[in-house]
Amino acid sequence: MDLAQLNEHFGLPGVLAFDATASGLIKAEITTPQANATVYLQGAHLVAWQPAGQQPVIFTSRKTELAPGKAIRGGIPVCFPWFAARHDGKTGPSHGFGRIQDWTLAFAALAGDDLHLTFTLGPTEMSRGLGFDHFRVAYQLIIGRTLTVQLTVANDGASPLVFEEALHTYYKVADVHEINVTGLEGVTYLDKNDLLQAKKQDGAISITGPTDRVYLNTTTTCIIHDTVSKRRIHVAKTNSNTTVVWNPWESGAKKLADMDPTEWHEFVAVETVNAAEDTITLAPGASHTMQAHISVEGISA
Repeated sequence: MDLAQLNEHFGLPGVLAFDATASGLIKAEITTPQANATVYLQGAHLVAWQPAGQQPVIFTSRKTELAPGKAIRGGIPVCFPWFAARHDGKTGPSHGFGRIQDWTLAFAALAGDDLHLTFTLGPTEMSRGLGFDHFRVAYQLIIGRTLTVQLTVANDGASPLVFEEALHTYYKVADVHEINVTGLEGVTYLDKNDLLQAKKQDGAISITGPTDRVYLNTTTTCIIHDTVSKRRIHVAKTNSNTTVVWNPWESGAKKLADMDPTEWHEFVAVETVNAAEDTITLAPGASHTMQAHISVEGISA
């Protein structure tokens, strides 16, 4: 659908409207009684969510290039069908093709104070060229005072579908030096900044340098303690056995063309993932659903 058709079929006065950037990317602007949000159809990419009376929860780089085929830096990139480099050793775009393809908006409705959106993605010329021709993906967002993000993958083929997936969420914080993340104490992780050495998490996670950790076999809820902003961000998940915690630090941010070198201290990524030894193998005709549920709790100090 073009912009006019989207507004005609799915627009909700005062709640949901569609607009386009100068480069042609279409976005949904959302204003519910409980939250404001912005979602691009490319990648079904949520780039902003701010519950009423709260500070913004999602970080998106001020320097990201909003252009067709360019991955957006920040927000909630949907990584599919692989995480980071392609897991089968073949070539392909970083974090898969899902975040640089246009998704189809299939459903939009206000239920109470929450806006429900469903986006779909099927085989495309790009996916077929990369060997993925028999899949269907549905991505559901429930936007309100809390945020629910749900990814469902179905295998339409006659052979098993092997894939990785991630909701690569960038959380906005006052200062990454002043936060910590709890919920992963005692969990084994692969340290991508130390030759993938397996290590065990000792206590809460503090960000004190370049951080890129793949926590394995964990289903626990993580809490981001953003004390300067006087809040805790809770990240609960379902059917995800991997959690990734990432921040490039100053040295890494300087290597990213789509991030201002000063922005690295404004976010931490706590990602809902199935990857590495938690890669999904989906039988023909089967489906798999992974979900993250994000909420914000105010604290007095």
